[in-house]
Amino acid sequence: MKKSLLIPREQYLSAGVHIGMTSKTADMNKFIYKVRPNGLAVLNVGMLDSRIAAAANMLSNAKDILIVARKDVAQSPAKKFAEVIGARSVIGRFMPGSLTNPTYENFFEPEIILLTDPAIDKQALKEAVQIRIPIIALSDTFNNTDYLDLVVPCNNRGKKSIALVLWLIAKLIMEKRNEKFELKPEDFGYEEAEEKTEMRPRQQRPMMKGGRDNRDRRQRSNNRDRR
Repeated sequence: MKKSLLIPREQYLSAGVHIGMTSKTADMNKFIYKVRPNGLAVLNVGMLDSRIAAAANMLSNAKDILIVARKDVAQSPAKKFAEVIGARSVIGRFMPGSLTNPTYENFFEPEIILLTDPAIDKQALKEAVQIRIPIIALSDTFNNTDYLDLVVPCNNRGKKSIALVLWLIAKLIMEKRNEKFELKPEDFGYEEAEEKTEMRPRQQRPMMKGGRDNRDRRQRSNNRDRR
């Protein structure tokens, strides 16, 4: 018998939570349902659904929760998530020492941390590892999952996807706390009309031997020819 999902599959698909990238790490292979002919990976919605439930279980039992969102598309969903469940949020740049330096003005000792992208939020990940707290992260096909205690496999580049996932985790947390929850995904920044997507930074291509020097010599040669 097929296991029922927390929300209709169509709602997941409409938000694009399953859309990965052509770049895939070995860590994320087990979460990939299939790879399209163009090389684009498709994440397993059933596995995402069960990981969302697991994340809600972990977070509902914690008192001091921190959510981190540096990239633009994750900021408004993360801010709303923190507001709703009573967590602390770091939106934008994560200052070094936030979790490890007691003399820092905004020093905080969370019980558990939720990252919206372990690659972009790497400073927060590093410090969470140092203080040995559980780490949950929304992870796409290109992410490495070293040091993560729970991977939530989803499209972490699209605002609709991030908003839906955080809305659902918040909903489950509030239900487990027996607290009222009447918010919709739109309250978390879910935008039906215009989707915002943030691509991961392109890796710099390695420079060929002689790289810049060769280009400079060619440029000088072309300039002489034009003269």
